[in-house]
Amino acid sequence: MPQAVRFDEYGAVEVLQVVEVERPVPGPGQVLVSVVAAGINPGEAKIRSGMLHDRWPAVFPSGQGSDLAGVVEEIGSGVQGFAVGDEVIGFTDNRASHAELVVVEAGNLTPRPAGVPWEAAGSLFVAGTTAYAAVRAVSLRAGDTVVVSGAAGGVGSVVVQLARLAGATVIGLAGAANHAWLTGLGVVPVAYGEGVADRIRAASDGGRVDAFIDTFGADYVELALDLGVSPDRIDTIINFAAVEKYGFKAEGSGAASSAEVLAELAGLIDKGLLEIPIAKVYPLAEVQDAYRELAQSHTRGKIVLRP
Repeated sequence: MPQAVRFDEYGAVEVLQVVEVERPVPGPGQVLVSVVAAGINPGEAKIRSGMLHDRWPAVFPSGQGSDLAGVVEEIGSGVQGFAVGDEVIGFTDNRASHAELVVVEAGNLTPRPAGVPWEAAGSLFVAGTTAYAAVRAVSLRAGDTVVVSGAAGGVGSVVVQLARLAGATVIGLAGAANHAWLTGLGVVPVAYGEGVADRIRAASDGGRVDAFIDTFGADYVELALDLGVSPDRIDTIINFAAVEKYGFKAEGSGAASSAEVLAELAGLIDKGLLEIPIAKVYPLAEVQDAYRELAQSHTRGKIVLRP
């Protein structure tokens, strides 16, 4: 029997278990995928802890995971464009990708280009589409200066690259350990912490900042206002209370969740124009350890499960 991550109650990482489950069967318009890699995300940890119960309640026993990449195992009726053995990138809205086998809507899949590593493919959906939507939300143009908080994190590391591709000057807020890596991407690294506003002004052209993308939370959106950024060019993927208070944008993966966006991002990786940094890969059986590391909030890029 195939294995999958399950939890029977809200709680800390200890509620996560890897158990045997019935073999999933694809229905009409669906594809059964043998998962090769599946990324993990902070939102999943918040759902598991119960923090998002009012918005996205869990039904127990609950599965987990959206991102996935793998090989087509079986095809449901009416599916066109995919065949058994195809290598695919995709996502599920059913909290189910942290498993050996997962049923996916055919419309949520796109072929995996040969130049896209499995780990990058399997962790592309949430981080990639969130970054794509955030960059689009602040309407970046060539010559703009944009500041990105959490610039070396799972989403931020993609945001800074897409912003550079848009022609913007990118100032990335990150710890010193990630400054050399950001510089290699053409990003201007700036240390976070006390005095960050002055350091940003010193790093920008004449102190001008046109846009701000917040992937970390805390008080970074207020910092954006202090820097003179217009609220309609500030996007946060985490500080929703500030959105209600100040009228900022909060566009994330929900605004770009499509196979078409996945295909576009995968194409950039295949051409060497985009990198999905992988912090660490864990076997499915060590899912608890994977989320413990994620909770430290100091990884560069994505943490991935390999069933």
